[in-house]
Amino acid sequence: MTNLLIRLFIKNKDDTHLPSVRARYGMLSGLTGIILNLLLFAGKLIAGLLTASLAIQADAFNNLSDAGSSIVNLISFKLSSRPADADHPFGHGRYEYVGGLIVSFVILIVGFELGKSSVEAIFRPTETVFSVVSLCIMIASILAKLWLLFFNRAIGKRIHSEAVIAAANDSLGDIISTGAVVLCLLIFRFTGLNLDAYAGVAVSVFILITGLRSLKETLDPLIGEKPSAELVHAIEQEVLSYDGIIGIHDLIVHSYGEGTRLISLHAEVDGRADVFAVHDLIDNIERDIQKKFGCQTVIHMDPINTDDSTLALRNQIAEAVRAVDARLLIHDFRAVSGPTHTNVIFDAVVPFDMKQSDADIRAEIEKSIRALNETYCAVITIDRPYSGEN
Repeated sequence: MTNLLIRLFIKNKDDTHLPSVRARYGMLSGLTGIILNLLLFAGKLIAGLLTASLAIQADAFNNLSDAGSSIVNLISFKLSSRPADADHPFGHGRYEYVGGLIVSFVILIVGFELGKSSVEAIFRPTETVFSVVSLCIMIASILAKLWLLFFNRAIGKRIHSEAVIAAANDSLGDIISTGAVVLCLLIFRFTGLNLDAYAGVAVSVFILITGLRSLKETLDPLIGEKPSAELVHAIEQEVLSYDGIIGIHDLIVHSYGEGTRLISLHAEVDGRADVFAVHDLIDNIERDIQKKFGCQTVIHMDPINTDDSTLALRNQIAEAVRAVDARLLIHDFRAVSGPTHTNVIFDAVVPFDMKQSDADIRAEIEKSIRALNETYCAVITIDRPYSGEN
């Protein structure tokens, strides 16, 4: 069914890197969610009125909120497909994250309101009536949500969309919560024990957990999360595969929505090489990375001294720095010798989870280097692993 809908409504379905194709996938997900959730809302509302069940009625309004969430997703995908303009030179892809954020807040509000009314019902219980029709509607709802779960998960993975994956996670929460309501209906039918209000509380807890999970998953890319380790490794290996590149550092990946990424990095080259030849090499690498990874790329050329004495000194300094903390790395190393002392100049890459201040870290490194040789004076710039390369 999923593949059939994709074939019917999406042209060029394999070109998911194109904003227009991503938008069609997102709008297909949104429209499907709107139609299905409105049908489920109507069916559950009828079932809730037939049984006088607060849990079923609450579950019905949860589906109504899901329909609203699908509308938000549909609009956000439409907005995110707009091309770049003078005011937004990197496009509008982050509208997708904003849509996911709104959906998460809607889920949390529904969960809170449902929990509130369910707790009140525990202290002021109402009579529940068992209905076979209502039971069938609830079971059909579980099956429909199960299909919607796999449908949205397939689309979300295909276009790498946190908003659509959040919708899939919401369907999972709905399946669990509706299953709890069905279980309570069966318990009431065969034992006479009315757990309707308690089922409402359980449903609200699942909804709140789903909302919090979705909130985190949409906030991370909106605030700015580190790129995947796989992407970082692939970029590093690609750059290092070119003759003339000795090493790389300061790799940063900026994401402006799926399909719009900007990469910057420093590439180390032999300082004795012809500057025009190296510049040509860097231009070729930038173009090749853009073709392979679909990212705009800017590479800064870092000339380094590759004579044996400088490399040996660099290795000594690197060991002294690692003696402070094994995770510390150095780059941009150079040495300037004088009659009484030698300045060793470098950047130290410090993990974000080190609790010491930059000044304290710098002091510890300087102490470790002086222990190596009293004539060494360290000039240190503290750097951070923005791509998680530590």
